[in-house]
Amino acid sequence: MTETTQPLPALHRLAFLKSAWGITLALLALIALLDPPQAVPTVIFATEALLGTAPFIAFAVLAVAYLKASGAESLLARAFEGNPARMVVMAAALGGLSPFCSCEVIPFIAALLAVGAPLGAVMAFWLASPLMDPAMFAITSGTLGFDFAVAKTIASLGVGMFGGFTVLALSRTPLFNDPLRAQPAKSSCCSSAKPFSGAPVWKFWQEAERRASFADTALTNALFLVKWLTLAYVVEALMLTYVPAEWIANVLGGTGVMPIILGALVGAPAYLNGYAAVPLIDALLAQGMTQGAAMSFVVAGGVSCIPAAIAVWALVKPHIFAAYLGFAFVGAIFAGVAWQLVA
Repeated sequence: MTETTQPLPALHRLAFLKSAWGITLALLALIALLDPPQAVPTVIFATEALLGTAPFIAFAVLAVAYLKASGAESLLARAFEGNPARMVVMAAALGGLSPFCSCEVIPFIAALLAVGAPLGAVMAFWLASPLMDPAMFAITSGTLGFDFAVAKTIASLGVGMFGGFTVLALSRTPLFNDPLRAQPAKSSCCSSAKPFSGAPVWKFWQEAERRASFADTALTNALFLVKWLTLAYVVEALMLTYVPAEWIANVLGGTGVMPIILGALVGAPAYLNGYAAVPLIDALLAQGMTQGAAMSFVVAGGVSCIPAAIAVWALVKPHIFAAYLGFAFVGAIFAGVAWQLVA
């Protein structure tokens, strides 16, 4: 019995080292070991950056908790009613505004596809959803500026409608026929209960269950944002210190469309999550990355990040998934070019 229980503490330690907090502590330990004079400045930089973002974190946490506690997710169902073209526009808009993670919408989307909801509207929602939400807007605005946050919001709507209307136009072709897998995979990171039922209760504090939901959601999101942003600010400090600005400027700087295309290509594998990407982009911009490349990076990376991609892969056939990634890449380039022209 003793032999079977002894490895568990080691497993827990290994799991911690793979977490955001574990990686943060590991990076700080490496700095203290390999470059001791830089350890304290790195901690100071990350702390000051986190404190500077604190008001935006607080707003984001409270906004998401309010929307969850009030049951505002039920409004999403209205995007999939009526005229197909209207559905695409509404789905893109609500996808870009909803504060819910990718895996939470899997049961909802699966049910819609199963009863024949237009794939175009579903695609618009899927493309826009991982790119923007109230928390993302607050964090982006606080770090990269209000204009960039607004531009990314517009880009999320544009990419969603681009994919949605393209699928709608080709809905009768073999490419977009029969999109569902025979047995859709289940997500393991969120509850499988349907979250989209009933009318919103805006005065949620009058019900004990909703008050509990508000508190739980606020705490969960606060811990999530703090741990990822702490890691991101430590990484930002390391990039500003150790990555040559000339290298970034040579690869992702300059003029023309090539830096924008490279930003989209780099965005997919380099993306941790939407919140951690914001300080990363801030560091890259400081080292010479163009505004257009920054926009293409966050758009392509947001759609192709693992949680968002798994939500799509779990339900649809490979060719639909490939179309999803293709729309994201092309849309990211167009968004980057447009932002480069007006920034």
